[in-house]
Amino acid sequence: MIQLTNVSKIYPNGARALVDVNLKIGKGDFVFLVGPSGAGKSTLIRLLYREESPTRGQVQINSKNLVRMKEREVPYLRRNIGVIFQDFKLLPNKTVFENVAFALEVIGVVKREVRSRTRATLELVGLASKETSYPHELSGGEQQRVCVARAIINNPALLVADEPTGNLDPDTAWDIMDLLYNINKRGTTIVMATHAKSIVNKMQKRVIAIENGKVARDEEKGGYGYDT
Repeated sequence: MIQLTNVSKIYPNGARALVDVNLKIGKGDFVFLVGPSGAGKSTLIRLLYREESPTRGQVQINSKNLVRMKEREVPYLRRNIGVIFQDFKLLPNKTVFENVAFALEVIGVVKREVRSRTRATLELVGLASKETSYPHELSGGEQQRVCVARAIINNPALLVADEPTGNLDPDTAWDIMDLLYNINKRGTTIVMATHAKSIVNKMQKRVIAIENGKVARDEEKGGYGYDT
């Protein structure tokens, strides 16, 4: 599903975000990326949806080489990848329904299908009653549910999440994790960068620790492994 081969990312100021990273992530895996702030987790996440490209090395998703990919091909890559952000990135002037539907409209899905798929996805994330609300009328947890809905509306093969519970209280964070757990059970591969020690320790999924831009640990059914 995902393969990183000798991947390094060095920014123009000389900062080494990733150094010779080699990783394989299989279809249907649920992977936590952990490690200190600034270790390279977010950079790795951005490489997966071609927000950034490596300085050296290869990034492949479903045998597609993202490094050699032409710019015009990137939107098609992203149709199969859902992205969940810590800071939501919702469109403030659009309703919940419109925010989620927008992900289908931009790729030309017909209106009737946009309506039915959007309603079904909002039902799935528990927001059917909020479809006419605007982001500022929602709690943080509800806003993150909208982000999840937007990310999964295309039934992506891969879902990447950068600190999706970082701004949420513990109970709400677990609600979001239950959602992600159920999405993963349906076959979606999930890669999630997080500092949420209790979530990582309880869920016992694969844990990849990044330190100083390198893979320091890669464990099946791993724990968080850091003091927070």
